[in-house]
Amino acid sequence: MKTDRTPENGDPDGDLLGRIAAGDVPAMRMMVTRQLPRILSVATRMLGDAAEAEDIAQETFLRVWRNAGGWRQRNARFSTWVHRVAINLCYDRLRRRKDVLAEHPPDIEYEGPAPDAGLLNEDDPSRRVERAMQMIAPRQREAIILVYYQALSNAEAAAIMDVSVDALESLLARGRRSLQMLLLKEQSDD
Repeated sequence: MKTDRTPENGDPDGDLLGRIAAGDVPAMRMMVTRQLPRILSVATRMLGDAAEAEDIAQETFLRVWRNAGGWRQRNARFSTWVHRVAINLCYDRLRRRKDVLAEHPPDIEYEGPAPDAGLLNEDDPSRRVERAMQMIAPRQREAIILVYYQALSNAEAAAIMDVSVDALESLLARGRRSLQMLLLKEQSDD
């Protein structure tokens, strides 16, 4: 049974997207309100930086505005497509970080406490998990974020990542093992 939020084509964002394609600014505001929290969340967890996540979200919604007319329901639900756009932008940002680090290695590595060390409780379990998340392979991190933090089903996450459900489950298992090893190592180092 269809709800009044779900159009006949099966995508709850389909009608709104059609209005955006026609240049309807209030429709775009509604879409941003609807999708922004999840896009910010996935980008923040992928990049480990809230300011960069905001840049990614902005670019994602600029792409929605520019490409709304070209999106087709038969390929994927809009929410799947917009997550994929945000994640691809995150990967681009992560690649640029590596390129910048490779081109400009630091002369001296500072090993003292971070300037905000007194403000943050480094022993907080959520901080430890966030640090460990930044250390695992990006595809494993992406799978964990989509399933555990974004609360997507395995099928939805696999569609966003363009992998089979079996491949997604393998990434999840490897990611959980990597996190466990990193957290246990950090605990033993304390």
